[in-house]
Amino acid sequence: MESDYYQHVKRCMKCQVCTDNIHVAPSTLHNLTSPWSFFIHDWSNRTHDIFILVAIDYFTKWIEAALYTSITKSVVVKFIKRDIICQYSLPANIITDNGTNFNNKMMIELCEQFKIKHHNSTP
Repeated sequence: MESDYYQHVKRCMKCQVCTDNIHVAPSTLHNLTSPWSFFIHDWSNRTHDIFILVAIDYFTKWIEAALYTSITKSVVVKFIKRDIICQYSLPANIITDNGTNFNNKMMIELCEQFKIKHHNSTP
């Protein structure tokens, strides 16, 4: 009976369209060995007039967030310096999305200055 079910699902077009199987090649994982390995991301409301810059410590699940009217590269660097480095110490790693406000010359200089490893999350 169970094998009949599997065969039916494999042949049913609706079942194949509605399935949630995702066939993506595995990506490399980032090992977490200590606190202060941050993931930084930005979110906005529907009208895009308020942005939230969020940093999450992967190890302890601690969240730092700040509201901005726009998120530029200088805003991101100031947020990292003021809200992460000055309050908690230097993070070992920072993982961001692929946005230009996270991947720019100012961010590279900040990471080189404080010897922080910067990674991008998978798209």
